[in-house]
Amino acid sequence: QVQLVESGGGLVQAGGSLSLSCAAVGTVFGTRAMAWYRQAPGNQREFVAEITNTGVTRYADSVKGRFTISWGNAKNTGDLQMDSLKPEDTAVYCCNADIKTTPLIWKEFWGEGTLVTVSS
Repeated sequence: QVQLVESGGGLVQAGGSLSLSCAAVGTVFGTRAMAWYRQAPGNQREFVAEITNTGVTRYADSVKGRFTISWGNAKNTGDLQMDSLKPEDTAVYCCNADIKTTPLIWKEFWGEGTLVTVSS
């Protein structure tokens, strides 16, 4: 059984920083790509950032230059460094990843999410 587990959310003042982490736990043969999405109250889920297994990154325009996605030091983990946070960044942040669950099968997984609250 594979799960994505996020950590690092919390409360921060505007202008501050937070770092989120996502770990694929269970029987994992590999991770092909990892992304972060967020959903603010009353809004639809939106894309935040993505990193591929070759290190190519992509960001939403709203976070470009402020957020940095990277692979973590531990295998099958990823990080999202969030700087210069704004109140409009307040949302539940969810990790998404393509995980190799057997030598031949890739599946998409979602984490349960971690709350980020930015006060003004």
